[in-house]
Amino acid sequence: MVNQITAPQERINFSSTAIKTAFPDFLDIQLKSFMDFFQIETKPSERSEEGLYRVFAENFPISDSRNNFVLEFLDYFVDPPRYSERECIERGLTFCVPLKARLKLYCTDPEHEDFETIVQDVYLGTIPYMSPRGTFIVNGAERIIVSQLHRSPGVFFGQSYHANGTKLYSARIIPFKGSWIEFATDINQVMYAYIDRKKKLPVTTLLRSIGFERDKDILEIFDLAEEVKVSKASLKRSIGR
Repeated sequence: MVNQITAPQERINFSSTAIKTAFPDFLDIQLKSFMDFFQIETKPSERSEEGLYRVFAENFPISDSRNNFVLEFLDYFVDPPRYSERECIERGLTFCVPLKARLKLYCTDPEHEDFETIVQDVYLGTIPYMSPRGTFIVNGAERIIVSQLHRSPGVFFGQSYHANGTKLYSARIIPFKGSWIEFATDINQVMYAYIDRKKKLPVTTLLRSIGFERDKDILEIFDLAEEVKVSKASLKRSIGR
């Protein structure tokens, strides 16, 4: 089924007094905010460190583990959309624009003096673009932005009860940016870890992957290992402790 874009209908005013006050542009806030985010109308050399430019500036430069090669961000470019709004609605496409970034790769190691600095425009993908009506067209459907609450970064603890009465404990680590990590216990008092709310894994697997490879190291984290000095005479009393 093809969605048709109809012209705005004419409204009849039955009020006895004429409206002399001019209404403001109610879409100006959304449109101006979106344009300020991209800074499309601003020359690349005059762009301020705000919006999309700030996102790149916070994540660049990127270097290797030895800091021999550095990838530096220079600027970004937004090309015109490939399809018009009407074509996106009729074909069930997303009204978007291609995003390219100009990056610079150079070497800081004196042993690689023959390495030539590379400056290249890299295609990063597409970004949904706002229409003049303040809407987005996603898969042929016209949508608007709805504000929603975002959990503040931090550590959150929780407690609940299973149907059999067992207490279940959980802890959620929400970073400022990055993946969420959640720890939870089951009815058998076994602790599991979830990364980005995906498939669970034993918490010991997560601990071993970050450097605590031995069982002794894991026990020492939770202060569960106790060292007891015994002699042959007191050995029998310490067995099974």
